[in-house]
Amino acid sequence: MSPASDLLGHALAQADFHPRLPQQRRLYEAAKAAIHRQQLGAGSKLPSSRDLARDLRISRNTVIAAFEQLAAEGYVSSTLGSGTYVADLQAHSARMRGSGATPRVGHPPPRAGSRTGERPADLSRRGQELTSYAAGPRFEIQPFAGEADFSSFPFKLWQRLQNRVWREAPEALLDYGQSGGHLPLRQAITEYLRMSRSVKVEVEQVMITAGTQQSLDLCAQLLADAGDTAWIEDPCYWGARRAFQARELKLRPIAVDGDGMALDAADLATRPRLIYVTPSHQYPTGAVMSLARRRELLDVAVHKDAWILEDDYDSEFRYTGRPLAALQGLDHDDRVLYMGTFSKVIYPGIKVGYLVVPPALIDAFKSALYDLQRPGQLMVQAALADFIGLGHFTTHIRKIRQIYGARRELLRRTLEQRLDGQPVSISREESGLHLVLELPDDVDDVALEQRAADAGIQVKALSAYFLKPPVRRGLLVGYAYCTLEKIAECAPLLAAIIISGVDA
Repeated sequence: MSPASDLLGHALAQADFHPRLPQQRRLYEAAKAAIHRQQLGAGSKLPSSRDLARDLRISRNTVIAAFEQLAAEGYVSSTLGSGTYVADLQAHSARMRGSGATPRVGHPPPRAGSRTGERPADLSRRGQELTSYAAGPRFEIQPFAGEADFSSFPFKLWQRLQNRVWREAPEALLDYGQSGGHLPLRQAITEYLRMSRSVKVEVEQVMITAGTQQSLDLCAQLLADAGDTAWIEDPCYWGARRAFQARELKLRPIAVDGDGMALDAADLATRPRLIYVTPSHQYPTGAVMSLARRRELLDVAVHKDAWILEDDYDSEFRYTGRPLAALQGLDHDDRVLYMGTFSKVIYPGIKVGYLVVPPALIDAFKSALYDLQRPGQLMVQAALADFIGLGHFTTHIRKIRQIYGARRELLRRTLEQRLDGQPVSISREESGLHLVLELPDDVDDVALEQRAADAGIQVKALSAYFLKPPVRRGLLVGYAYCTLEKIAECAPLLAAIIISGVDA
């Protein structure tokens, strides 16, 4: 057996290939990896297809197919009567760089600023700004006690509903969908919002989107131009901040207190095009906007010709009493666009949301939704329409309210007991998916977040959500997707970490 045959045979035996990967693809991958690692050096001759097939005890046709693929991608070159030789990838890359072309073989050449942790130099200015840091891992509130638990969702029922839709598979559900979404789902959402959120809505006003981020992006594109001002809460939902930055809007942070967005004279001296709010449960502080503030905001929108974007992101999770009425229900001048998502209630990956637009915007938003997004996913929308229409959605919400409410109560009770006597305030709002632990102003909540992470506990520093210099310190603790067992195990550890930070 030749050295090359021995090398490839060893690679085939050691590599972790997918069990259904064809043998010719296995050989191709093994050879390509050996060439990149320079175990098969540039210019070295490979065994003939006949000899390699014999040495590896595989079909010669398999070897020929693998060699042809390697040759097509430039890893090897073959000359009739001479044999097959490994190409010099480094020399090829150098020639391509010298000619200004982009190499098609092997690894691309290194570019300025393309090392790990740096921005690629060929991104646009906007692209460099948007990728300067990954906002999701920094700001998305995760279950504080390990892996997310989605066991409360009725997956078998959901699978049956999806299977039924696929069995029927109407042609209309296989297309993109040009009418703003699957009509039965829009009808179901219309009835749900009327009954549970006091939203004033007709079915024509409802657009099905791929979640709140897409709804925000669509609003930013259609209602504002680059350089326009957007008022946003401070602290603020990071996803809205990123969506508006991507469309080059000027952000004006508006302070939030116990009654929600608090406008001052300096704010009122500016002219916003968009006003983003989470009035029923402010993200991330949990504050509920008072009726007086809601009316003030609606008046401001009218006088300044601004659009209010109401994000009702977790309205279903109110554990005592009825859910609060939406701001949109108070709007008599059609200045509010109302949005929600099923990702919090069903499961995050479903990526189905809804946007309720004023009547005058229906045609424009319906057209842009199709032209810019090509939404599709009508089969999922059909299953969701059945899930709501057959009463399963209401049953599921009632169930998870009980489950999440019990988890919230256990976490709060445990922390209150462990933190008794400490200068720590635990949020009392009976809604939402996370607790806010307010800390003294001299406590470094970012350092506490890192200390918790080192112990395997995920919390977020409240101060990081401010655009202006932070005026409050605290920790955001997600509990909804944690089991009671994990809460009982991890809550005392979190309390100990907080005490160590407060006493430091």
